[in-house]
Formats: sequence, structure tokens, C-alpha cells
Amino acid sequence: MLYFGRWKLLAIFVVILAGVLYSLPNFVPEDVRYEIDEAAGTSEPRGIWRFIPSSTVNLGLDLQGGSHIAFQVDMDEVRTAQLEGLAADARQTLRNEQLLPRSVAVIGEEVVVLLIREEQRDQAFESLRQLNGPVTTVSGQPGLAQMYDMRRDPDDPGAIRIGVTDEQFEAIKERTLRQSITVIRRRIDGLGTTDPTIARSGDDRILVQVPGAEDPQQIIDLVGTQAALSFHLVDNTVDPGPNGQARVPPGRTIYPVANTQPVQYLAVETRQLLTGENLTSANVTTHPSYTGPVVGFRLDTQGALVFGDITTNNRGRQFAIVLDDEIITAPRINEPILGGSGVIGGGYTYDTASQLVILLNAGALPATLTPVEQYTISASLGRDQIESGKLAIMIGFAAVIVFMVVAYGVFGVFSVTALLVNVVLILGGLSGLGMTLTLPGIAGIILTIGMAVDANVLIFERIREEVQHGRTPANALQAGYERALAAILDANITTFIAAAVLFMLGAGPVRGFAVTLGIGIVTSVFTAFVFSRLLAVLWLRGFKPKQLPI
Repeated sequence: MLYFGRWKLLAIFVVILAGVLYSLPNFVPEDVRYEIDEAAGTSEPRGIWRFIPSSTVNLGLDLQGGSHIAFQVDMDEVRTAQLEGLAADARQTLRNEQLLPRSVAVIGEEVVVLLIREEQRDQAFESLRQLNGPVTTVSGQPGLAQMYDMRRDPDDPGAIRIGVTDEQFEAIKERTLRQSITVIRRRIDGLGTTDPTIARSGDDRILVQVPGAEDPQQIIDLVGTQAALSFHLVDNTVDPGPNGQARVPPGRTIYPVANTQPVQYLAVETRQLLTGENLTSANVTTHPSYTGPVVGFRLDTQGALVFGDITTNNRGRQFAIVLDDEIITAPRINEPILGGSGVIGGGYTYDTASQLVILLNAGALPATLTPVEQYTISASLGRDQIESGKLAIMIGFAAVIVFMVVAYGVFGVFSVTALLVNVVLILGGLSGLGMTLTLPGIAGIILTIGMAVDANVLIFERIREEVQHGRTPANALQAGYERALAAILDANITTFIAAAVLFMLGAGPVRGFAVTLGIGIVTSVFTAFVFSRLLAVLWLRGFKPKQLPI
């Protein structure tokens, strides 16, 4: 217990050195650590910081300020889309059975099927029952309830009514919220922000908190964009009219062309040849046919095959790429494109091209999001909280130092030294792991200081008991650390489990508290049981006291 081999000493030295190196950047100004190119918006480590860690602790929304936005998911739109899809499926099913309906329409919250021949209603009803099935839960397992409520209209012998069951709509709502959160997270992460909070709030809202984002409108524009991408052939035989309001034949749709003054319009075939679901990746690049940056894209295997067929069979025609009901580019097909990749050009800057790349890579939102609450948290408030946290830590440190030195003398000095190393290791751990420090996280650090001192108190009281029983200094020191180890591990393991549960199940401030508490538990055990013991052993070997001053 009192023997420290060469490799053990080296390991202790490496751990402490790593903690110092990872915590050091937090005390050095950013312009000293990085060469910042404001024009290009880039930064590179300079000098020695190219070879040692240069990242600092990330500050949460409550410390550095940022944007807080609550979005409401349009569940009416989700229900309407579900009914329209059901109507299309019902229409196709009856057509396959050669049962031509008079109409299939969405009326209220039902799909109403009207048959030309009333005697075919039973046959049509049995055919439409093929569309029904058990509700698929969020976990992907079949539920007990049915998807649709199908019934023959008792007041009309030629009508069938189909409604979406409450269980089916709840499952759809859950999937919509989860998919929306996933898409939002991809988009926000594409900005390079640190540890945003994206969580469900209530039945139909999503909370977005982005530390460091001073312009909530930028987040709203990025998150709220639908990003529904589709590919269509242009029909130049149809005149869209000067304002895009001309009557067009069935199967044709008029869209405005982006970045045109005055606004121009094109008529395209309504049928979507490809959608954003076929897109595998997008990136900012350049192309000799365009001036400035363009957006390169790559399609999956199925999309590449379809894209190759389209460009092979439609040479000379324009091919429109539509994003959120607006044509962003409509190049002419000059030759087959068989590689499944292409570019989207149209006067982009690097910022606008990067924004489009983020949207395309994140995918389309399943429903419209409307911001219903937004505000900016001032960074000055965060600075006040940081200063308050620093003051609390310093007061706590001062009280602990006085108590430990008065109560345990030279061993109290060992404890205080280990405590300082403990804080350095916590700071280095937060920096090295890229974790975020929040105001509750500061509370976690203060709690960790108390827990670290508690471990030393257990050890020193054990040593004091051994001294009172007449043991030699070496034996008393060894017995004190050995007998206190079990109690220290029991207390810290149970607390670490609690911190892990808080981190897994909590969100925002709760996770911030759990992070610092969990890291602090590990470092406090190391400093209290390993580092302080090393200091005590070195002192014992150097001074060889006949009695321990404790």
C-alpha cells in the first residue's frame, strides 16, 4: 500500500500532466491560441498550441448566452397528409379491382368513397379492408388497435367512410415528433454549435436551445425550412403566364424560379421522378460551368439508376430541382449522367451554399414547424453567473483549507494539494471530453470538492485511530488507507450510479450537473486515495517522523 513502483509513479505523473495540459487553454486568451481569419471565418492553432490541446470548456446556454426557441409542430397538417395518402391508396386499390368510384375525397376527418353502382359496395368494402392493419408503434412492433375505422354509411347505400383511429394518429404523432427532433439536431449540428438542447415539450412542441447563437432568426430560418427536395422534368410547351397563374393541364404544376428578378416561372411535370430520400450526401464544391460555389450531390443506387435513365431518355430537355415549392435550378440535359451525382448551381455564396448543404444532408421535416416562443439570453447574465460560481468555489476552497489544516496539520496540507489537483483534473476532463459546463455543473464541482474532502477525512480519522492504538507511523498510514478504501468506494460508486442515471434520463441543466459530478467522483477518488497517499509516503520517507502529527 505504501510502495509506489516506477510505472505507478509514471502513470500518476502522466494523469496529472494530462489534466494540466487540457485545463491550461482555459486560462489563455483565444487570440493567443488561434490564428483567426475573420474574412474566411476560419481559425487555426498557432505556435505550441498545434502540438498540445487547445480546446476549452464549452459553456452552456445559462453561462454564455444564446437562443431559446419553442417550435410547434402542425399536427393538423400531419392528419391531413395521412388522410390524403389514405384517399390515394383507396383510389388505387379500387382501380386495381376495376371498381371505379364516383369520387374518393377527404371530407372533414374521414375519407368518403362514393361508388357509381351501389351493389358493388360490399365488394369494394372487402377490397379496401386490405389497407387496414394493426397500428405500428414507435418501437416498430404491431399494436392491438387497427389503423383505420372502416364502415358502410347507413344513410347512403353507395358510400364507405374511412377514418384514422386515435391510436394510429397517436403513433403517427409520436413518429413525427421524433423524426422532427432528429432532423433539427442534424441541422443544428451542421452549424458547428456545441451541445444544443433539442427536446420535446408537451404534446406538440419542440424546444431548441443553442448556446452562443445570438440571432434566433438564423436558427428559425434553418430549422423551420421544410427542405422537401424533388426532381421534375420541365414542360416547355406549357406557358406559365407572366405571374405563374396560367391554367395548366392535369399533371402539370407551375413553380417560381429562385433568384430571378422579375420572378420567372416554369411548368413542370407534377410527378416526382426523384425525391430527397434518394439523396445520400451533399457538399459545397465548384464546377467549371458555374461561377462561384455550387452544391454537389450524390444519389443512392436506386436514385442513380433512375437519374441515369432520365438523363439518357430526355436529352435536350430541362430538368428542374425543386426545393420547398421553388425551382432552385433547371439545367438542360446535354448528355447522360450515369454516376449518380450532379451539382446545383445558381449564384450561391459560400454561406448560402453551406446552408443548403446542411438542409439537404439533414433531410426534410415531416411537418411544418412554427416558432411560438423565442428569446435571446444575454451573455452578460452568463458572466454574472460565472463570477458568482467562481466566488462560491473560492469561498468553499478557503473554508476547506482552513478546516483541513487546523484539524489535520501537515496531512491537511496534503489534502488541500490533492484538492487543487482534483479541480485541475475536472477542468481538464471537461475540456478533453468536449463536455459542456452549465450553472448546475458548477454546483456539481462544488459538491465534488466536499466529497473529496470527505474521503480524506475518512482516511485521516482511520490513521488517527491507528496512531492512538500505538502503531508505528508507517503501519498507521498503511492501515488507515487500507481500511478507509471500502467505505470510500461504496459511497462514490453509489453516487456515480446516481450521476449516470441523471445523465441518461435528464436533459439540459440536469445533465450538466451529472457530467461534472460524474467526472468529479472519478478524479476525487484518484486524488484522495492515490495522489494524497503519494504525498504522505514521500513526506514519511523524507522526514522519517517517530510519531504522526495528526
